[in-house]
Amino acid sequence: MCFELLGGRLLAPYFGSSVYVWGSIITIFMLALSIGYLVGGKYSLFRPSIFKYGIIFISSAISIIPTILFSEVIMEWVFSLVEDPRYGSLLASTMLFMVPTAIMGMIAPYSIRILTESKDSSGQTAGFLYFVSTLGSAIGTIFTSFYLVLWLEINQILWLTFWIMFSAGVFALILSFRQTNSLVDAS
Repeated sequence: MCFELLGGRLLAPYFGSSVYVWGSIITIFMLALSIGYLVGGKYSLFRPSIFKYGIIFISSAISIIPTILFSEVIMEWVFSLVEDPRYGSLLASTMLFMVPTAIMGMIAPYSIRILTESKDSSGQTAGFLYFVSTLGSAIGTIFTSFYLVLWLEINQILWLTFWIMFSAGVFALILSFRQTNSLVDAS
């Protein structure tokens, strides 16, 4: 949600903050998440591991970098081609947010696969993760909109998002290596 809210701030200087712009942002985020959920679910079927989980987090962090570094260049280019805020904001949103959001969307189904211990507990696991995810989105929305945008510039918040996602990925990789070493030591 932090990334989505900042999307509105990024596009506003070029396309305004009308209902068209927000409609474009929300549409692209919803499409990207649906693609990420589908791909993440499929990916979780092939030898799920904490290592691969960490790679998803690191990939999502890295995919934010072009938005941080090139958003102005991309929006200027799009605006020079399409001044209509409806279609310009849709194109800019696609270019800036589609890939990172799709990769972030992979996290939820992969989390369910990693945490599900049996078919009998799969519903409870999914329900708990949806609870945590939605609560996290609500907290992220309030924290970003009430505080972060007052304290930091947009790119600083995006870098903070990058470092949180990257750190989560590194933490998962460390856990994976420790698990692998524990198995090797036990044998």
